[in-house]
Amino acid sequence: MSTGSDGNPTVDVHAHILLPALQQLVAEADPDGFGAQQSLEVRRNGPESMAASGRMIKERWLQLTDLDRRLADMDAQGVDVQLVSPSPSHFYYFAGEELALELAKQANQAVRDFVDRAPERLNGLGLVPLQHPGLMVEALNHAVLECGLLGVEIGSFAATPGDPERGTVELSDPRLEAFWSRAEELGALVFLHPFGCSLDERLDRFYLANTVSQPAENAVALSHLVFSGVLDRHPSLKVLAAHGGGYLPTTLGRSDHAWRVRPEAHGCAEPPSSYLKRLYFDSLVHSAAELRALVAAAGPGQVLLGSDYPFDMGSDQPVAEVVEAQLPSDHRASVLAGNAAALGITPASVRTARHPA
Repeated sequence: MSTGSDGNPTVDVHAHILLPALQQLVAEADPDGFGAQQSLEVRRNGPESMAASGRMIKERWLQLTDLDRRLADMDAQGVDVQLVSPSPSHFYYFAGEELALELAKQANQAVRDFVDRAPERLNGLGLVPLQHPGLMVEALNHAVLECGLLGVEIGSFAATPGDPERGTVELSDPRLEAFWSRAEELGALVFLHPFGCSLDERLDRFYLANTVSQPAENAVALSHLVFSGVLDRHPSLKVLAAHGGGYLPTTLGRSDHAWRVRPEAHGCAEPPSSYLKRLYFDSLVHSAAELRALVAAAGPGQVLLGSDYPFDMGSDQPVAEVVEAQLPSDHRASVLAGNAAALGITPASVRTARHPA
C-alpha cells in the first residue's frame, strides 16, 4: 500500500456501491411503497434527468458492482483505501418497521461481504432506518458490532409517502437522541448524504434536483443538528457531511446573527459557525477556491478526501483536485490521509485486527 506524505494511506471517505439484491427485496416486499418512491423520484427529477441518470448508471454499472474495476480505478486515482457506503437510492425510507430493519441489516451484511473481498483496501458504512427512530440503535449496533463496519450513512430527512400523520423526521428530532448517544458511545461515524429534496417539482429541470438540492439539503440537515443542540449534548459525535457540507460552511454569518437576536434560534450553546470545528466534511466541492474556503472555515483537521465514486457528479481524480487547490502541504496531507487516520478510518483488515466485530 502506498502512503501519503504524512506516512498514512490516502483515504477516500465518499464512495458507493449498488446492491441489486436489496432493491429486488424491497420491490417484492412492498411494491406499492417502492412504486410510490419511484414516482416521487420522477416528479422530483423530471423526465430529462431521469433518462440521463438511467444512461449514467448503465454506463457505470461495472464500477458500482465489480471489485476488480473499483481497485483498478483506485490505483489510477492514487487512492489507497475507500470507505464504501450503499448508494443513497437504497435508503428506502418509505418502508414499514419490519421491512426497514430487515433492509438495513441486509445492507450492512452486503457491505461487510463486499469489503471482505479486499480488506486491505476497503472498509464500509451501513444503513439505519431514519424513518423509524426507535429502530436506529438496533441497526447501528448491527452495523458496527455485528458487521464490523465503521458507522452508518443517513439521509438529510425522512418522510414516508402517504403517511402525513407520522410527519418528517429531521436530524433535530428528539426521538433520535438514543441514536446519537449510541453513535457517540461506539465512536461510530455518521455519514450525512442527502437523497431527494422536499422542494420536489420546483427542481425538476436542468438537473437542479441534484445541483441545488444536495447542497441545500446538507445545509438544512446540518442546521437542524447544530441549532437543536445535538452537538452540545454529544460533543464526541463524529458526523461527516458529503459534498463539503453544501451551502452551510461558508455562509454562516446569517445563522450567527439569528442566534444572537432570535430567541427561538438559541437552542445551541455557541454561535452556529463555531460548530464547524465539531463536524467533518468531504472535499467534493468541484472548485479549488471553494475547497480552500471550506478548509479555512472548518479548519484543516475537519476536511477529508471524497470522490462520490463512481457517479458522474463525483470526481474521477479526487486526489488531483485536492492537489490543484494548492493548500499548504501540511493541510493537503491532512485532507488526503491524516484526518482519516485520526478518525480511525482504516482498511477493514486493520480494523478487524484491532477491533474484532
